[in-house]
Amino acid sequence: MIPDGEYTAVVDRLEETLAVLEVNAEDDLQELIVEEESLPADGRHSDAILHITVRDGDVVEATYDAEETNEQGERSQNRFDRLSKRPPQTDKDDDE
Repeated sequence: MIPDGEYTAVVDRLEETLAVLEVNAEDDLQELIVEEESLPADGRHSDAILHITVRDGDVVEATYDAEETNEQGERSQNRFDRLSKRPPQTDKDDDE
């Protein structure tokens, strides 16, 4: 169980009426499953970054961080773009 406190969470996935959040609590990545309706409407999508307050294992408050969500999306896309570029080809005959 995630201890009471304030955390940053990422919406990992939505399954029917539930949302699975990834929460870094006490240096350990944990999953927290909540009703999708308990999240802000604009934060009900995969990779949404939320600031949550947990009490007795339940999310009692959640706010959507649109700016951080957008920045994280851009960082991920940039990383993907860099990794998807092929390194320049060298001709093996040139090495001999």
